Parts: sequence; C-alpha cells; structure tokens
Amino acid sequence: MDLRDLAYFETIAELGHLGRAAERLCRSQPALTKSIQRLEESLGASLFQRDGRRIKLTPAGHLLLERSRQLRHSVDETRREVRDFANGLVGNIRLGCAVSMAEYLLPQLTATLLSLAPNVTLTLAVGMDDVLREGLLQGNLDLVISPYVDKVEGLETHALLEDQAVVVARRDHPLFSEPISQRELCRYRWVLPPLSASARKWIDNAFISRQLPTPMVQVESTSISLMPRLIARTDLLSFIAREHLLGGKAEASLREIPLAETTMTRVIGVSYRSEGYKSPATATLLDILLTHQASLFLQLDS
Repeated sequence: MDLRDLAYFETIAELGHLGRAAERLCRSQPALTKSIQRLEESLGASLFQRDGRRIKLTPAGHLLLERSRQLRHSVDETRREVRDFANGLVGNIRLGCAVSMAEYLLPQLTATLLSLAPNVTLTLAVGMDDVLREGLLQGNLDLVISPYVDKVEGLETHALLEDQAVVVARRDHPLFSEPISQRELCRYRWVLPPLSASARKWIDNAFISRQLPTPMVQVESTSISLMPRLIARTDLLSFIAREHLLGGKAEASLREIPLAETTMTRVIGVSYRSEGYKSPATATLLDILLTHQASLFLQLDS
C-alpha cells in the first residue's frame, strides 16, 4: 500500500463524494479512481459502494479507514521522533562524572539539558576518575566529566573550568586553636578517597614532596556526600572541592584549612572517544558543556 493512496482514501471516505474529494486534493477524478483501484487490488476487497449520487464505505472500507488513521498517526509520530532524534532532542546519554564534583556540577547541567531537550534521558554514572575513563574507552559511557588528563590514547578532552580542592576540618577542630602548618596536619587521621582517585594522588604527593609522611587514612570512601557529615562529627581531616563548603549545612559545620601547600587548583574537562560515535543527544550535551560553561558553572565563582 502507498501512503499517498491511503491519504486520498481518507479524504474520499470523509466527503463521500469523488468529485468533492478531487477538488479538495487538487487531483483529477480518474487519478483518485485509480488510487482506490490500487488499494482494492492490493487488499483484495472492495472499499466503496454506491449510495445514490454518493459513495459510502463497505465494511472492509470502514476497517481500512480505522487502520489508516492509526497508521497515519504512527507515521506522524515516527517522523517527529526521527526529526527530534536528528536534532538531539531525544535519546539516551550515558554520562560519567567524577565523585569529587558530581554533587555541585550535575544538578545545574541536568537542568540546562532538560530545559533544551526535555525528552532526553540520562544514565548517570558517578565514580572514580580512572574507572570512568576505562568505561568510556570500552564504550560503556558517552561522555565523562572529570579532572583534566592530557593525551589519553583514544580520548579527546576539552577543558571546562577550574576549581580548587582544599583540606577541611570541623569548625571547632583543635587545629584552629594554634598556628597551622602542614606538619601539624600529620598529627591527625583522615578520610580520603581511594588511591586511584586523582585528588588522593595529589594530596599524598603534596606531603611526599616536602619530605612529610602521607596522610594517615582511617576511613577510605568513594562517597563525597558522606565526607562532610563524617568530618563534622570527628577529628578527621579530609580533602574535598571547595564548592562543597559553599552554602548549606557544610558551610556551618566545616572550615577550610588555609594552606597554600595543600590547596590544589585543577582543571575540569569533558572527555569522549576520539573515533567513537556520538549520538545527536550526546552531541547536544557536549555542545551545552562547551558553549554554555560560563552560565552552567557560574555558581562556582560566586
């Protein structure tokens, strides 16, 4: 069956008159007659019968009219879905984000994406930097937001913004009652992410490079959301993004230890496979990250 023949058939069925249908469709009556004949031949059934000067549907014609309307609706939906897919407005994006920044980066990014493409779905993976990059290389993720790492074979990375990670303690920690030095930090135990995390490597090296022992880790955790609450109730120190201290309960209960030696400035980047396929939805999110980064992360500078 030809979709055009079905469209002609619906108009003829609606008007019940071949001449009026020809006028509406700007077609000749013989052309419409041939169109109906093609349908009847392909279906093996008569679709119309004479009723005086008008024509009316046969039982088979009524059935075809119902199915034709369903088919046209389905075709319209398919056309709209394909167009939206091509424009990046539908589809699923598998986005990975490093644990150290997920809580303060993802909410605004997700809100911006859904405001532009409300039918896009997101599968979010929050984890350690190296695990996410491996998942990206294996094709299990489409994009990864993590600390910038230059020249990873198979990946292309674009810088997005800078942030800082700092050592923190509870607001009434004994450290604040005396002059603070990096050596003094060695007296206390810490809650830190695993050794595979880039922030953990950096803070360990900050002590090693000054001939000091690495932080004594008492609690190792991948949960950044757990750390502020844990630090607030113990004498443990930690090393987290400064943004986690801005606003809310964390600001009231935690305090930054202001040492240049233990303040890490890092670049946050977005990575994707150099030769990998990027769906239109993924390309849309990447474009948002690269072209709207100033507004997306404005709250980080406030």
